[in-house]
Amino acid sequence: MSIGSTMRVSASGMTAERFRMDVISGNIANANTVQKPGQPEVRRQSVVLRQAREGVAIEDIAPDQTPLRREYDPGNPNAINGWVTYTNINPVFEMVDMIGASRAYEANLAAFNTAKQMMNAALSIGKA
Repeated sequence: MSIGSTMRVSASGMTAERFRMDVISGNIANANTVQKPGQPEVRRQSVVLRQAREGVAIEDIAPDQTPLRREYDPGNPNAINGWVTYTNINPVFEMVDMIGASRAYEANLAAFNTAKQMMNAALSIGKA
């Protein structure tokens, strides 16, 4: 594997992890969304990655099929028979995923910078 391809692999990883962070941010923003009657369900979204020729590629954004959260709140205007349905998004889990995506991004950035330093060092050998 050449230094250039190493940099492309790291760059694809950074792109994928930044995209994951964007999706996780959207999940956090919708964590306490009430499911209104007649409206489409708001579900947790997760990014599906796949191995690509050089690195990783974003394959899909898949909705999480775990059950939606229900709470008994008869005074809520969105209640149906006293029950209010919320998204299946848990902010604590989303923050853990966000930390993981952030650390993966940082690891790819470190690998990219190391490859860049190696390339610069190789070029400086020719100058001497």
